[in-house]
Amino acid sequence: MWLSRWFFHAVHHHGVAHTVVFVTVASVVGAVLAGAFSDRIDDRIESERFDASGPFAFLTAGFLAGGLSHVFADILSAPDLSRAIEPLWPVYSQPLGIDLVWYNAAWINVGFLSVMVVAHVAVAYLTTLMGHRYQLLPK
Repeated sequence: MWLSRWFFHAVHHHGVAHTVVFVTVASVVGAVLAGAFSDRIDDRIESERFDASGPFAFLTAGFLAGGLSHVFADILSAPDLSRAIEPLWPVYSQPLGIDLVWYNAAWINVGFLSVMVVAHVAVAYLTTLMGHRYQLLPK
């Protein structure tokens, strides 16, 4: 993290970016920015079913799910190689860590990756309209 070069006592990887507050704010901001391009997205995927609220809700939920799952995974393994995280800051400022998995354990990383790839493919398959040019298994 480049800020830690100048503020090495205050800024670290598991700092404010690994909090529920930050993930929520970043999710909303990311969804607003992506929603600004919803017309281009509609043109790209040849759909007119999205209005301004559809991408916002979908992207906010997606960013939240990804960000919160990352924070949760760091809770399970944070004390190994770096500081424990404070995910509930500013409400609860004590570090929280459950030393359950090790960051560099290949089986846990391959397991997380495998589960997420299967989940993404399943969601894409179940939510893609039949006959759409981006359909995973065209018939």
